[in-house]
Amino acid sequence: MHRIVIVPALGAALVLALSAQPNAASRQPKQPAIAHHLAAQTAAPAQAQPAESQPKRLGESQGWAAYSAPEKGGEICYIVGQPAKSEPANAKRDPIHLLVTHNTADKTANVVSFVAGYAFKEGSDAELDIGGKKFDLFTKGDTAWARDAATDKAIVEAMLKGKQAVIKGSSSRGTATTDTYALAGFTQAVGLIDKACNVKR
Repeated sequence: MHRIVIVPALGAALVLALSAQPNAASRQPKQPAIAHHLAAQTAAPAQAQPAESQPKRLGESQGWAAYSAPEKGGEICYIVGQPAKSEPANAKRDPIHLLVTHNTADKTANVVSFVAGYAFKEGSDAELDIGGKKFDLFTKGDTAWARDAATDKAIVEAMLKGKQAVIKGSSSRGTATTDTYALAGFTQAVGLIDKACNVKR
């Protein structure tokens, strides 16, 4: 079982992840808000943080952790997972994560984002394969997203039914990487954020 470890680097990565295309801009999760919630989990001592700044842990299932946190005008609910395997194993990378985010404030749901732990090659796509279903993701900085809400929903539905998700990308230095996420426990974790943010399937 791979435990979830939320680190400050993830928050920084999300703050730096900006929109690459106009049609995708409205779909990306609110990066500073999520970064704030994630960073709050790493602060020590915990009691020194205002209660309202700390996300609520909804639960964990086989390495997938679910959280919710208040957002101005609504609620943010998200799950975080780490890859079971990353190749090449000796590549120097920051922490690698997959997130699925709902935000009731801007009425977005199922926003999938991959934080690669390195800067993607500029202008490159990342390829996601879930049980033979392939999706091309656009990249900006160290993060990859789907291009539209329909693709986000299709990705999440495929992950709910699949056994693993494999994402391939290329770093700015030309290193080709493959990250494999085990999807056992994903359905249970998504169920927690669906309930918390009242997302129907």
